[in-house]
Formats: sequence, structure tokens, C-alpha cells
Amino acid sequence: MLGFQSSLVMYDEEYQKIIEIAGKLLRESNAKAVFLVDRNGQLIAATGETEHLDTTSLASLTAGNIAATGGLAKLIGEKEFSILFHEGEKDNIHISIVGGRVILVVIFDQRSSLGLVRLRVRKASDEFDHTLAELDRKSEEEAGGGGPQNPFAEITDDDIDNLFR
Repeated sequence: MLGFQSSLVMYDEEYQKIIEIAGKLLRESNAKAVFLVDRNGQLIAATGETEHLDTTSLASLTAGNIAATGGLAKLIGEKEFSILFHEGEKDNIHISIVGGRVILVVIFDQRSSLGLVRLRVRKASDEFDHTLAELDRKSEEEAGGGGPQNPFAEITDDDIDNLFR
């Protein structure tokens, strides 16, 4: 089990599924890179041409972008803008909100088109949403199953003190 933020607990099975969905989206959309980011700006998964990118900054700036455009949306009476698109000279960025809580980022160039990316993102979003729902179900089962959700919840201050004596 991997924790990426306090509200999202990631199990290996679901993490592998997320990587698989991202890889499929990368191939089917002819994109350069695909990222999944939580709304706090933490990178959940990345695939594709990421070696020359500062993925940490990309994740936090993307979350900031979503927050800023959310403010713009509220100013004009919208709940939020669920899809954002930035067009550059060489590369483009398609940003969408999945399941109301994670951000999907697709970077693509002239090898693809906005229409193809949008079509493939729509399908992948449903798959990501299904996987996130499975994570929720597992987390609820674990929390209700009598076992502590945090593996360190049963450790007391006395236990820690005893370790360092």
C-alpha cells in the first residue's frame, strides 16, 4: 500500500492498473507523456517522455492551474472548468479532471491532434474513475474491517521511547 496524500491511499494492484491505463492512453493518443496528479499537486503516476521534465513542478503547477481556473469559473457562475487546453508552438497540454479529485495531464505534439486526445482521454477517464472507485471501496473495507488504516496507529510514545533507550 502506497500513500500519496492523506486522502488517497494507493494499493499496488490499483497503482499498476493506473500505470496500465496511462500507458494505453499514451499509445492510443500518440502523446508524448501522460501524468496523473492529485489536486494537492502530488504526482501519482507518469509515463512517456518524462526524463527531461521536472515532473514535481509540472504536477504542482498543474494543480495550481486547476485551482486558478476554478476561481475564474466561479466568477462567471460555473462550478469548474473540467477541461483545459494549452497550445504551444511545438507541444500542447490537455488537462482534465477525473472523478472530481485527480487531474489527468496529456502532453502531445503534431503527431497527434486535440480531437484524438479528447476522444482517448474520455475513455481513459472512465477507466481511471473506475479504478479510483475500487480504491475507495478497498479503503472503506479496511477502515471498517477492524484493522487500523494507518499501520503505525498502534505505536505509542512509550514504544518509540523504548526503541531509543
